[in-house]
Amino acid sequence: MTSAVLPLAADEARRIALRAQGLLGAADRRAGVRGVLRRLGAVQLDTISVLARSHELLPYARLGAVGRQAVEEAYWSGDRAFEYWSHAACVLPIEEWPLFAFRRRAYRSRGPWHDDLPAGSYDRVLDQLRAEGPLTATDLGGAKNGGPWWDWSDTKIAVERALMLGDVVCMRRRGWKRVYDLAERAVPDGLYHDTLTDAECLRRLVAQAGAAMGVATQADLADYHRLSAAQVESVIEDTGLVRVDVAGWDGPEGRGGRHRAWADPAALATPPRGRHRTTLLSPFDSLIWDRPRTERIFGFVHRLEAYVPRPKRIYGYFSMPLLSGGRLLGRVDPAREGTTLVARHAAFEGGPARAATSIPAMAEALAEAARWVGCTEIKVERTTPVELHDALSGEVRRVTI
Repeated sequence: MTSAVLPLAADEARRIALRAQGLLGAADRRAGVRGVLRRLGAVQLDTISVLARSHELLPYARLGAVGRQAVEEAYWSGDRAFEYWSHAACVLPIEEWPLFAFRRRAYRSRGPWHDDLPAGSYDRVLDQLRAEGPLTATDLGGAKNGGPWWDWSDTKIAVERALMLGDVVCMRRRGWKRVYDLAERAVPDGLYHDTLTDAECLRRLVAQAGAAMGVATQADLADYHRLSAAQVESVIEDTGLVRVDVAGWDGPEGRGGRHRAWADPAALATPPRGRHRTTLLSPFDSLIWDRPRTERIFGFVHRLEAYVPRPKRIYGYFSMPLLSGGRLLGRVDPAREGTTLVARHAAFEGGPARAATSIPAMAEALAEAARWVGCTEIKVERTTPVELHDALSGEVRRVTI
């Protein structure tokens, strides 16, 4: 690998990142949701559902109005994907099963997890799955003890431990419940192994993260699959990623306060051009799930406020950033009331003059979202700046739903 460091303009890096994430250029509709999953390498799961759950919002942002059935088939068909700990709890392409051998080994080496688990509970779960086939925690004997939502039963603790260690896998869901199966039975033969060394697992995961982001700092690469800085440092030179120097990406990493950045060679081969998506993004979208990266690339400060006490919220419970023209122009906190999509708070970046230019994009994104979830009307409750309320409401009324 050459030691030369390639210069990149900040705008070029931004467009490379957008294209790598499937948000610039023609969408690959033939590959569908499955193609989005392969491209991203990880889709984060979360229980919050406003317009839809986050794992549905990811392909919607890239492909437009995709049906729930298409999402379910791509993620939980039983042979294409599995759930595991990556950036967080994520859906991952089944091809990545071998790459997480390093994490399964690490979990096994840590010793007992919930060491108060009654003797035999773990083996009983595996024996029941072996005898009866794929089962939910309820089928296995119950997921909860009857207390708060985190008050797991011994059965649920045991089967989740088995999932972490790789004895059990989740490749299907029934409703929102995980369906557990023995990994040795469910994972395809050619992929069911832990033979890759830790170094090879890390090398491949860092390379995958680099391709999914297009251009990234070492901290970005680590965050994508939640690796340590030392793990990334140990393999980065062998990933095939190319050293780049992005103008304006100043920070604490590297020499002279400059971020050490890397790019996917394929991303550098052709200029990032094409149609930009105008869409609302889940706060858990991999384009923006890393707050420092989002601020560095887009100059946009974003925080999920679902877990912030209501009086301290600035933008709303589940504010979704507005992407248009390759920029983050604002955010909206959506809700549904029957067949009405409610913009509880539509907040624009910049002062009134700059914000006013983003009104058509916000109206377009709200209209597309409304059509997707079956709403026939849109109501705007509040805007920032406040003086744009009437203008946004009027633009929304002009948009055909």
